[in-house]
Amino acid sequence: MASKVSANNQKQLIAEITQIIANARSQVKQTVNSAMVQAYWHIGRLIVEDEQQGKSRAEYGKAQLQQLSKQLTADFGKGFDISNLRNMRRFYQAFEKQETVSLELSWSHYNVLARIENKNARHWYQQEALQQNWSVRALERQKGNLYYERLLASKEKLPVEQEATEKTQALAETNKDYLRDPYILDFLNLQDKSYQESDLEQGIINNLQQFLLELGKGFAFVERQQRIRFDDEDFYIDLVFYNFKLKCFLLVDLKVGKLKHQDVGQMDTYIRLYNEQMKEPNDNPTIGLVLCSEKSEAVVKYSVLSEQKQLFAAKYLPYLPSEEELRIELEKERERVQQQLEQQQQAQDGEYE
Repeated sequence: MASKVSANNQKQLIAEITQIIANARSQVKQTVNSAMVQAYWHIGRLIVEDEQQGKSRAEYGKAQLQQLSKQLTADFGKGFDISNLRNMRRFYQAFEKQETVSLELSWSHYNVLARIENKNARHWYQQEALQQNWSVRALERQKGNLYYERLLASKEKLPVEQEATEKTQALAETNKDYLRDPYILDFLNLQDKSYQESDLEQGIINNLQQFLLELGKGFAFVERQQRIRFDDEDFYIDLVFYNFKLKCFLLVDLKVGKLKHQDVGQMDTYIRLYNEQMKEPNDNPTIGLVLCSEKSEAVVKYSVLSEQKQLFAAKYLPYLPSEEELRIELEKERERVQQQLEQQQQAQDGEYE
């Protein structure tokens, strides 16, 4: 009888502590969000006002932003590059009256909203995002599918609304999603993004990173979850290596699931961006490696731009592990990591029995 009472007390204690933690996290999230939105609105205002005082607005604005970005980045980190300063300027221009800015929406929401040129549509999407509690992904989905325009054009609005509701339910934001937001990390100047990956992905990447370094063919580790930016959009590369013998970068992208055509296309985009933004004149062209790990099968594909295929075959391959070697290693690593996670889960379950 005493053990049952003790167990009930334990459950009650856990429930109360859980509620306290959930409330505290919610308060932290709202505090950070409010501070960031307000700060970026004021920064956007200052930039616009400063530019308007310049004699030649276009030239002055560009030069001023470069100088401003350089200083702010040195003082506060990645969140103040030119692209994000432009985002702040655009934000202020779209919401010049501060009272129109609701602090219930995140900076990422406003980044989407500020790009909507139609003022009426922008206001409508803002109100719907507030009332329907849309995540950023849900807002992007509705904007991309022209939800506002389709509602205006439709005589029967109910089917359009029902379809929108069904599609957005699967795009709800979790606290983990919120903490993955690159703008939050930049605002707080948190550069370690290793916790952004799932446990399975993280474990596989850990072991693959070590596997490639142990090959002894000139590989040096550069960065994990490295961010590159294009047209105000952020991309993250799982692993980046540099090969001193080949004098080129190797980009590694892991997908837990079936290989899709767009996965290879995405890697081609990474390679082009990397060649433009990171590659030095003396470096050889960047190459990519796409790893897809399913429960029953692993697929590995090297990715090179079409104009570099001859160079890849002739000079790169002798220094790289084959796709088959990597496929076998990937299957081993998935099985090994999965067993470790299952053992950890069993151990945790045992503590509460």
